[in-house]
Amino acid sequence: MGHDSGVSQPSGTHAIGLDIGGTNIRGAVVADDGTLLAEVSERTPETSDGTTMTKILLGITQQLHADHPEVSAIGVGAAGIVEWPTGLIRWAPNNSYRDWRVRDELEAATGLPATVDNDANVAALAEARLGADRLREMVFLTVGTGVGGGLVLGGVVYRGPSGLGGELGHIVVAPDGPVCGCGNRGCLEAVASGTALTRMGREAAEADPDGTIARIAREEQGGHVTGQTVTRATELGDPTALDLFARLGRWLGIGIASLANIFEIEAVIIGGGLVTTGDLLLEPARAGYLEHAYAREARPVVPVRAGTFGTDAGVVGAGLLGLEHAHDGDVHSR
Repeated sequence: MGHDSGVSQPSGTHAIGLDIGGTNIRGAVVADDGTLLAEVSERTPETSDGTTMTKILLGITQQLHADHPEVSAIGVGAAGIVEWPTGLIRWAPNNSYRDWRVRDELEAATGLPATVDNDANVAALAEARLGADRLREMVFLTVGTGVGGGLVLGGVVYRGPSGLGGELGHIVVAPDGPVCGCGNRGCLEAVASGTALTRMGREAAEADPDGTIARIAREEQGGHVTGQTVTRATELGDPTALDLFARLGRWLGIGIASLANIFEIEAVIIGGGLVTTGDLLLEPARAGYLEHAYAREARPVVPVRAGTFGTDAGVVGAGLLGLEHAHDGDVHSR
């Protein structure tokens, strides 16, 4: 499991990890080395209130538990604001659950200890514990529909006193920039996410109706411009699409620089759906970071690289979270 992290190490070999996103809910039996032994996935319902979601989670959990009775804990990573250690999910940006006591409900129904955290935090945990390098000081950013983040400091996920810290996607990098989904203006998420890429792609298509982006949208995607439209256009060498990725990546790099200037870290790890574009995103991000890095002659420039687990980081990290805290009285006390 790598370095001593200052928290209890896994107390069993297998746990059920649950990763709750705005689009999909994934469940898996996770071994303490990160191996996925069984998987179940369901679409997130449009009416994703707590009652509906608990039923889905219990269905997935019971299915996995029946085939793997040896599991010793449940870990959950969920999009949204998650109180620590109570496992109360206060609010989520792309789901309709509010004030959902998911930890209590899972423990009552299954008899297994359950631990709940923000989805980016659990993905950061997976990358820190079991990634290519065991990292004790790390910034993790997940770049997908939005931008999420997790901090690992001294081998421990930083959450703040009650789990509400570490909202890295909402550092303000462009105060005169576009409005973010959170309602503020110029957050990192507003300029460096899949949603931002979609917005920029639509603007480009409107400005050039005969351009590659607009043509792909008409011919292949029913007239709808998305981030995938822009990505497809880059594969055809479209200079406008390549420029949009350069802009997106540079904004990501500016956010990375702010974080790397604050913390002394070993690496910045990037996850989420957009990281599958590889250097198309990462090269301008690295350049943007270098442009704004503080005291480069005195402080080391840290690597910015893709995560080890890709889109599996959330479910792997959820399982590890459950194992690490299975017998933690502070987490499971009523």
